[in-house]
Amino acid sequence: MITLTEQAAFKVKEMMQDQENPEALFLRVSVQHGGCSGFSYGLGFDEDKQDGDALLEQHGVRILVDKDSQPLLKGTVIDYKESMIGGGFSIDNPNATATCGCGSSFRTATDAGKPSDC
Repeated sequence: MITLTEQAAFKVKEMMQDQENPEALFLRVSVQHGGCSGFSYGLGFDEDKQDGDALLEQHGVRILVDKDSQPLLKGTVIDYKESMIGGGFSIDNPNATATCGCGSSFRTATDAGKPSDC
């Protein structure tokens, strides 16, 4: 469903070490309504697996994806890239047919979401 690159996993594990109780954490990847294009991505840490969550493990990172987000994220690749001006996560979602200029929101061919003001 989701591919977390080795570089992204390394960065996630590094960030988890700054949290309380890092060994209990999951990386939660989700989609919410909002953003310029209709949907926005959510990446964060969670200690609790909910009913309907898909559980994946890649490069030593346990990943949760909620039931509603799963079809919107199928085939998505999450990477982390460093540059001279900093670094950041990039999300390559094959389901996105349109994205905003900053790349943090999208819509699909079958669902426009609920856009919010940018």
